[in-house]
Amino acid sequence: MITNLNQLDLSRKYTYADYLTWWFDERVELIKGYIRLISPAPSNKHQKVASNLHGYIFSFLKKQRCQIRFAPFDVRLKRTVNDKEVLTVVQPDICIICDPTLLDDKGCNGAPDMIIEILSMANIKHDLITKYELYEEAGVQEYWVVYPYESIIDVYYLANFKYYLYKKYIEDDLIPVRALPGLTLDMKDIFDA
Repeated sequence: MITNLNQLDLSRKYTYADYLTWWFDERVELIKGYIRLISPAPSNKHQKVASNLHGYIFSFLKKQRCQIRFAPFDVRLKRTVNDKEVLTVVQPDICIICDPTLLDDKGCNGAPDMIIEILSMANIKHDLITKYELYEEAGVQEYWVVYPYESIIDVYYLANFKYYLYKKYIEDDLIPVRALPGLTLDMKDIFDA
């Protein structure tokens, strides 16, 4: 059992089976086998936006098939029964899972229908490049990138295995949630102070 991050060789590749043996305080993700430390606790603004998004989506989903989860929550992007085959485990800020068979006691085993990442200074490149590519490759159908200080949301949809920017939402726009037909979110409600 690993109880301290310093016991690990950060230049070595690991699997999800290894990850499950780690019992230390630091939060990490596994990106194609390599350990990536998750940045320190998010800012108050980040948490406010995350809470607003979670609250509106959660309320909409009551008594529906789809479920919402938020970090820390392990998402194994490739569905498999063998933990030794899994090389990527991420912890999105928010994810929507509409296939209940993807949920197990360890988290989500396969690509969620929708993922929302809220940017903070320490994770901009990770969310805009690394996770964008991972989610695209895994087949996540809808990916939102939230800029909390600018009050902007970029909405990407997957088509022909590639993301395209559907729209950049600003100010008082209304955002239809494609993964959840019937739900439209108001930018003012998401970014209220």
